Amino acid sequence: MIRRLRTTPTEPVADAEGRLSAPAALRNRDAILDVLLPRMPRRGDVLELASGTGEHIAALAAHRPDLDFHPSDPDPSRRTSIDAHCRGLPNVAPAGDIDVGEPGWAIEKAADMVLVVNLLHLISDAELSVLLDEASRALAPGGLLAIYGPFLRGGLLTSEGDRSFDASLRAQDPAVGYKDVDMLRTVLQVLELAVEVVEMPANNLMVLGRAKAVAGL
Repeated sequence: MIRRLRTTPTEPVADAEGRLSAPAALRNRDAILDVLLPRMPRRGDVLELASGTGEHIAALAAHRPDLDFHPSDPDPSRRTSIDAHCRGLPNVAPAGDIDVGEPGWAIEKAADMVLVVNLLHLISDAELSVLLDEASRALAPGGLLAIYGPFLRGGLLTSEGDRSFDASLRAQDPAVGYKDVDMLRTVLQVLELAVEVVEMPANNLMVLGRAKAVAGL
């Protein structure tokens, strides 16, 4: 479902082509690229869930013209922005309409990578469960699930900024808020993904889950 949560003091304003820009995306883009580029598949398809403004997938696609990128977002205004940011990139498909909290969106073993940036704290636990089940189904053998964002550590909020942001989200919708990285690690392991956690700037994490490869490949 689309939640209209306020995550910044002012909402982004679209330009004449419908292009939106998020200050957070500009701040974390290079750090995300540094982690993902060495770990991305050698070939194949990259699905991004909740692509938002489209700035992350546009940057990744520009760096990896050998991969095919498939952005998505349930919000029509975001899909317009994604397509505007990715215009001129022949390896990016038009943004699709995927609601990660609704079961059944995964195409079995179709994605060599599934990317999720700054989403988990904006959805409920039930929606997160659906997202992880569907994402694991979508991963091809050896595929990578990459999840970036802020997390609880051992059930705790570990900075004043995180405490304030989490409280503001829960005040708007008690069903959302920061998820615990230890819980996420456990669920990914149950889904038979090999897990790596990378510390990121601004107290964020990149959680990586790698599916088993087919023997001999």
